[in-house]
Amino acid sequence: MDMRGLGALVTGGSRGLGAALGHALAEAGARVVLVARQRGPLDEVVEAIRRRGGEAHALVADVGVKEDAHRIAGAAAALVGDIALLVNNASTLGVAPLRPLMDTDCEAFEAALAVNVVGPLRLTKIVAGAMALHGRGLVVNISSDAAVSAYAEWGAYGASKAALDHLGRIWGAELEGTNVRIVTVDPGEMDTRMHADALPGADRATLLRPSLVAQRILSIVRAAGALPNGARVEASRFAEAAS
Repeated sequence: MDMRGLGALVTGGSRGLGAALGHALAEAGARVVLVARQRGPLDEVVEAIRRRGGEAHALVADVGVKEDAHRIAGAAAALVGDIALLVNNASTLGVAPLRPLMDTDCEAFEAALAVNVVGPLRLTKIVAGAMALHGRGLVVNISSDAAVSAYAEWGAYGASKAALDHLGRIWGAELEGTNVRIVTVDPGEMDTRMHADALPGADRATLLRPSLVAQRILSIVRAAGALPNGARVEASRFAEAAS
């Protein structure tokens, strides 16, 4: 996928991997819309991208809120034209500090599902439908190793990411033949605020920089046409195979 002039929509764009993806996509020539709940940090990312010559726009919204889904998609298309790349990156742990399922409020579990699964489902339904009409597009779902490994106290997050993974496979099967592709990416453990909230005692020196992971994901985006529709890719292994 050629990034030049491409309309890209990235959720969770005010920090961490989302912000890094905004920079990487804009540097590659994409016209980027970043979505987040808080105006201040989001504007800072957008201004930083613009200072480096990229095109970026801020859109304050919550992917976990039903009423925001059509507003996000409509506003993004108004800002940059047809959305050819959607990155469902926004995520929540559901509860922090992490705790066993027995001690997790059902409302917190529902909140994780709303942001990590239902929000991406709504946006994909809207954006992928438009992509199919235009005969091209890519949806990237950002997952986690917690989707495939059962980590104690990661119940809300892990279960929601496992659901997102399987949604990606189903989307891939249903969109076969439309020239709209779905890829699920496990980015690896990154030095982000979410990771710090989950594991405050972790050694940051052992964690990946979001900027490095963003470049890996950019490579996956460029190669997405050669991957099976609905594929799940570990960013680190993809980078090793590519090198």
